[in-house]
Amino acid sequence: MRQGDVVELVKDRLLPAFFQEKARLDRIDLWYRWQHEDIKMPRTANPEMRALAELSKTPWLGLVVTTVAQAMYVDGYRSPDLPDNSTAWRTWQANDFDNRQIAVHRAALAYGQSYVRVLPGELNGVSTAVMRGVSPRKMLAVYAEPAEDDWPMYTIQVDKSGNDLMIQVLDEEQQYFLSTTGEGAKVTFIESRVHNAGVCPVVRYANMLDLDGRTDGEVEPFIALAGRINKTSFDRLLTQHFASWKIRTVTGMAEPDSEDEARRKKLKLRQDDLLIAEDADTKFGTLDETPLDGFIAAEESDVEKLAAVSQTPASALTGKIVNVAADALAQARAPLTQKVTERQKSMGKSHDQALRLGAALENDDAAAQDVMAHVTWQDMDIRSLSQAVDALGKAVTMLHVPPEALWARIPGVTKSDVDEWKRLVAQGDPLGNLTSMLDSQMGAGSGNQPLVGAHQ
Repeated sequence: MRQGDVVELVKDRLLPAFFQEKARLDRIDLWYRWQHEDIKMPRTANPEMRALAELSKTPWLGLVVTTVAQAMYVDGYRSPDLPDNSTAWRTWQANDFDNRQIAVHRAALAYGQSYVRVLPGELNGVSTAVMRGVSPRKMLAVYAEPAEDDWPMYTIQVDKSGNDLMIQVLDEEQQYFLSTTGEGAKVTFIESRVHNAGVCPVVRYANMLDLDGRTDGEVEPFIALAGRINKTSFDRLLTQHFASWKIRTVTGMAEPDSEDEARRKKLKLRQDDLLIAEDADTKFGTLDETPLDGFIAAEESDVEKLAAVSQTPASALTGKIVNVAADALAQARAPLTQKVTERQKSMGKSHDQALRLGAALENDDAAAQDVMAHVTWQDMDIRSLSQAVDALGKAVTMLHVPPEALWARIPGVTKSDVDEWKRLVAQGDPLGNLTSMLDSQMGAGSGNQPLVGAHQ
């Protein structure tokens, strides 16, 4: 695009759309990052009530995101017919995506989508593709067909630098740099750089992409329910603070002459004092405290509803697990497992797309055109080691599955562990091999008995 066309596109289309979307995402961010919207308070609310309202805020929706994110870790990238990772895996490792993937997944889960920008560059003095995750609160991608297109037409990224906003625009040819002082202000063109990617080099990671191009996250649909939980918690704290103890009452007693006299009489009254009145018509009584059981039950009910509609195990939200059998625990986690599998399909495709683009930028044509290569996910199912090993052992003995094919399914075992085990198997037992060779040579040359068991 020409310089004037870029400025016009940014000012008239991209920036207004970006700020509109950012306003929606900023509200989601408040609920995701424990800074919820305030509970509506009466005009007469005092500082004590406002302090209780702050205490009632609990980051439930952040926990919903965390529960899914902690079950999603990519540990490899290879074709089905190859035993080792693709050459594109080097780009993943060079960009430290073992770590960076976590932030990309979390942003996509929380806001509905996130992005990875892939550009030619240099890492540690070596020319390679540079992959960086970008928050949707900083970037907006524009698609001709949001539900169908793999690559956007344009993206705009806005970063604050002092009092200015620094803008980056990407299309299929170049990266453009601009600046402005705010929404509606003048946009200044700075420079452009050719990236030679052939496409707009930004990959979208969608939490749930439907056929209308909508990408719902794990926070926005549940804001109303989380607000209800906070309101119930506030009501309990309000009752606990102002009405959770018995109040002594007196009728028929002469009213103190002044406030000072009333305070002095209150100070004289202790827990074990005997109340005596000279007037026979004086009566003493109590007002019972308001029980909190109803508030606690209401909050637990709302939390269970949040667990059901978000497919989050109730134990992850409440922390309550009492004498639960392994089968029952697996059944309770089944909805989460199904949810994680769906997210892995969606975001796994995006990882594949980013790695193929990176390979193309590095002129690795074989990896760039390998559409059969896919990322592999670490098995994060929660089960005991003994149960897993017993089940895998039966698969080996009863179904004749090669043991090496099941190593990655052992809980807690990483791809690096599996690679190390395969290397050790390939090397064999060096001491045992050496002993066997010596036994063979001595037995053939001297007629002596082989040194059987010498290596044991």
